[in-house]
Amino acid sequence: MTILITGATGLVGQELVSLLLQNGHTVHYLSTSNNKLVTNSNYKGFYWNPKTAEIDTDSLADVEVVVHLAGASVAKKWTKSYKDEIIDSRVLSTKLLFQTLQNTPNKVKQIVSASAIGIYPDSLTNIYHESDLDIDVSFLGNVVKLWENEVNQFEKLQLIVSKIRIGIVLANNGGALQEMVKPIQYGVGAAFGSGEQYQSWIHIQDLVAIFYHVIENKLPGIYNGVSPYPVTNTELTKSIAKTLNKPFFLPNIPKFVMQLILGEMHQILFSSQHVSCRKLLDENFQFKFASLDKALNDLLK
Repeated sequence: MTILITGATGLVGQELVSLLLQNGHTVHYLSTSNNKLVTNSNYKGFYWNPKTAEIDTDSLADVEVVVHLAGASVAKKWTKSYKDEIIDSRVLSTKLLFQTLQNTPNKVKQIVSASAIGIYPDSLTNIYHESDLDIDVSFLGNVVKLWENEVNQFEKLQLIVSKIRIGIVLANNGGALQEMVKPIQYGVGAAFGSGEQYQSWIHIQDLVAIFYHVIENKLPGIYNGVSPYPVTNTELTKSIAKTLNKPFFLPNIPKFVMQLILGEMHQILFSSQHVSCRKLLDENFQFKFASLDKALNDLLK
């Protein structure tokens, strides 16, 4: 099968490309950088620029599934202009894909889009499922709402539309875990705020396996891309320290300190989303790294 990927050179994209190629699939990918385009027999790059609505329609040749991962990182300081970029990178790219599929003959049957658990309201007590309709009133909640609304448009093209709401991705070559590890390695790790906020995490190998499972089984709808066992911020920080054999004794870092350092982006560290993956388990998905200890041992040892 030929699969077209946006965001293929990102953290999740690289891992997914590797899994697809291992399983004998052909990967086409879209990139805004001409110098990132390569052409191999089973891995081909094509140029696009969502800001100018440019796209090489040859990228759609024989494609049956589109995987949409592109979007500016939320882990940078949220200036007014960067907040616009976070939204535009998701909305404009999705619109361009939709218009291209609408106006170009193609064989695409399914779109699988990244999304985020940031859509769920901040709560220390709720457990969220895909059927929950409440949306967090934060900037991130709004980003995910706008993003998913654009993805829903593909239903007009009679495609299978799948959305993976991704939690905190744990990987050893980038992403949130590496940022958490740095202070702990220097013996100055500490939980944020009360430390009671839930963090729904996922090992990167399990995350790309979820994408693959949804593609292979043509599963429509929303799936929470999180492990079965979310933990509190205190538990997560303590577990990283234990895995690295580092001390963990400092007092929690107050919210106002991180607000001064990070501005509005500090919300990422303090919001609590306890998210369920029951729907995936009901679809017979099997996690390789269900427990945090197992995931951290794999990534940090």
